[in-house]
Amino acid sequence: MRTTRSITLGAAGALLLSACSGGGESVDTGATGGGGGGDVLVAAVSAQPDQFDPHVTSAYPSFQVLENVYDTLVVPNAQDLTMEPSLATDWEVSEDGLTWTFNLREDVTFHDGSEFDAADVVYSYNRIIDEELSNAYRFATVESVEAVDPQTVEITVSQPTPNLPALIGAFKGMAILPEGAADEYDLTTEAVGTGPFTLESSDASSTELAAYEDYWGGAPSVGGVEFRYITEPAAALTALQNGEVQWTDNIPPQQIESLEGDDSVELATTPSVDYWYMSMNYDREPFGNPLVRQAIATAVDRAAVTEAARFGAAQPNQTAIPEDSFFYYDYAPFEPSAEEAQSLIEQSGVQTPISMGLMVTDEFPETVTAAQVIASQLEPIGVDVEVQTVDFATWLDRQAQGDFDAFMLGWLGNIDPFDFYHAQHITDGSSNYQGYSNPQVDELLTQASTETDEDARKELYDQAATLIVDDVSYLYLYNPDVVQAWAPGLSGYEIRADKAINFEGVELP
Repeated sequence: MRTTRSITLGAAGALLLSACSGGGESVDTGATGGGGGGDVLVAAVSAQPDQFDPHVTSAYPSFQVLENVYDTLVVPNAQDLTMEPSLATDWEVSEDGLTWTFNLREDVTFHDGSEFDAADVVYSYNRIIDEELSNAYRFATVESVEAVDPQTVEITVSQPTPNLPALIGAFKGMAILPEGAADEYDLTTEAVGTGPFTLESSDASSTELAAYEDYWGGAPSVGGVEFRYITEPAAALTALQNGEVQWTDNIPPQQIESLEGDDSVELATTPSVDYWYMSMNYDREPFGNPLVRQAIATAVDRAAVTEAARFGAAQPNQTAIPEDSFFYYDYAPFEPSAEEAQSLIEQSGVQTPISMGLMVTDEFPETVTAAQVIASQLEPIGVDVEVQTVDFATWLDRQAQGDFDAFMLGWLGNIDPFDFYHAQHITDGSSNYQGYSNPQVDELLTQASTETDEDARKELYDQAATLIVDDVSYLYLYNPDVVQAWAPGLSGYEIRADKAINFEGVELP
């Protein structure tokens, strides 16, 4: 078993760990220019993408695919997640910190054969901004995006924004599309990127990619990738051991230890930049009552939840950022106590029993397990939990509609404290589905987003985290490890703390 134990958090990037399962007929994506030589890598993943528009989706199963199809201007380094060149060869910032200039790579083509230039960058970013798509909040300080010439893009900001490279490069939600792509293609089912693979087809059982021979970084060694959906972790592991698939991230947590020394798989783990949490709907009484939320946070034994859900492959945490980070904040105000929790319920004036529907999805089985443990922990304080297990399509729709008492899931791909806290907790934030609003938190998060001194920035985020945790905007549970496995002899793959899945360098045995 190979283990890596170092991560660095420096600048912003977030990816919501939520996805849709949906069914449907096979979709011909209309891609051209694919079809490299070599065998196809078969990867077992737990869920189906909800769609393929990188600017709209917030689903990790979509980004598992899109990571291999699209590029961003800059990209996180696999080792320490610092930003390095991708479609931009280099960049510089003006002395006053208000003008960023990106020099673009030449001789890059999209999968439809069109040439990449500055107009595509301007189009992609303005599409996100103008249409207020999922990641528009990343451009909060951006005043303009302009093409200086075909190989140069200039971004002007209203305030110094030291984490701008990661805001635009931390994950493929900031992908560069060809100019006018949304008018020419159905981006929910088609993809036209500059990445190492083309999207060929997708249906209810798998998504297929083909190698892009004209990829600017060199054609992939494998001829393509098939993402096969295997929801049950034990079945995914069996498929890997039987040679039906060559890679999976769907490993039963209870079998991680027993797989050490198992010659049938190569197992790798690394601390992630993910966090898993539970959140309650402020518009559903009595969960708008802070004493009720604090009672629930006091009754939950995070260590027990973590052990049940992850079997040691995670670290309990009452804040979002993992302990290996410079921005980690050691703050844990809730000591598990049914007696103290009952006292808080009594102080709230709310009569028990309290009914709570806790929404989870079986396509991430750990959410079901964790919810069952939480239900047992809340029962003694008079909170009757109904664990509502739904598919991802339903989960996403209900979250967006505010149709929940509480839900559990996780955020992944976070690189900077901005993405651990900002969109989730600032008033009317794009991911603030719980309806949290605290003017003091808003002020702290806004100040922190443009603070250039790292120590001062950490202090601002520490103050914000204190309020967020005390208010129980999110009830944080744990930071999981990334656990992945592949066939012995497979080379060229690197496990990453941000959970980005890159297959362009893979060689099959």
